[in-house]
Amino acid sequence: MNKSELIDTLARNLGKRRTEIEKIVEATFDLIIAELSKGDSVRIVGFGNFEVRRRIAREGRNPLTGDLIQIKATQTPFFAPGKKLKDKVKGKR
Repeated sequence: MNKSELIDTLARNLGKRRTEIEKIVEATFDLIIAELSKGDSVRIVGFGNFEVRRRIAREGRNPLTGDLIQIKATQTPFFAPGKKLKDKVKGKR
């Protein structure tokens, strides 16, 4: 399911106009992005946690030449699913 399908499904299930739901979904994503950009996490109980994780600088190899290269430290978004989500995916009730 992509974002457009998510919006269509929510609009249909909630009996709301697509434009209303699209604004809500966009605002939700914008809020999550804004919090992560500040270095904060977003915790949604029963669903999971969005957070920023720091990757340390390290050595790597250029796959074409095999030469050692220095990979800079960086930050990356990370999602950790909650127990309820994990259990549902595993088929538990």
